[in-house]
Amino acid sequence: MWCHRPMTKKEISNLITVGITGNKEIHWKSKLTEIEKLKIDRASLFLEQFPGRIQREKIYKAVLNSRIKQIPLIHICNEMNKDELLFLLKKFKNPCLTIHESSFKYLGKWNGLHKHLFLEMNYNNRIPKNVDVSKIGGFCVDLAHFKAAEEKFTKEFAYEFSERNKKYFKCNHLSGYSFKSNLDVHQPKSVKEFDYLKTLPGFVFGKTMAIEVYNSIAEQLHFKDYIVNLLNSSQNFRNKNE
Repeated sequence: MWCHRPMTKKEISNLITVGITGNKEIHWKSKLTEIEKLKIDRASLFLEQFPGRIQREKIYKAVLNSRIKQIPLIHICNEMNKDELLFLLKKFKNPCLTIHESSFKYLGKWNGLHKHLFLEMNYNNRIPKNVDVSKIGGFCVDLAHFKAAEEKFTKEFAYEFSERNKKYFKCNHLSGYSFKSNLDVHQPKSVKEFDYLKTLPGFVFGKTMAIEVYNSIAEQLHFKDYIVNLLNSSQNFRNKNE
């Protein structure tokens, strides 16, 4: 349980951050420009599609010189060394570092930091044998991935569901979802692509929820308002909270 009373809309809103996403320099620069204009001081950072330490250091410098005061979640990539993770944890006040199933082969180089790592699972019905969530901080449930895995009843869904009574569910990636194609959507065109959230069991929701779409920050804020109202009316979400 999170608290003794139902959460207010403001408290739900505080769980959710916009995401600095993309795969080109212009993408993160434009989002930071919006963040300054809109006076946003909390955001999450998705680094997987920004390979190369030199490029990422440009991002870190820009973020540290921005109005952003807190980054609660950072999606890392497997090429990062321990010193880079230590830098992120120190500079951004111990964010959740989210990883993929493939990242378990790199746990050795991240010794001592495993409690800061959170697993995002896919929905391709294949789980590497070395995946063991008990070795790290817990799950970062990508909510659209979970929905697709649930519909297909994949091995990933079964694995997460089997751990539902443990305290592993700490954070989330939040993107759109298509009921028609049963796929996650990273460039949503409508708020309705978040309606799937009403169907999810309460155990999957964490206290840190990062929007992971390629849309502008202004569009993300529009989606966020809809998501807050949706979660506020979701009995499954509220049952976890009460």
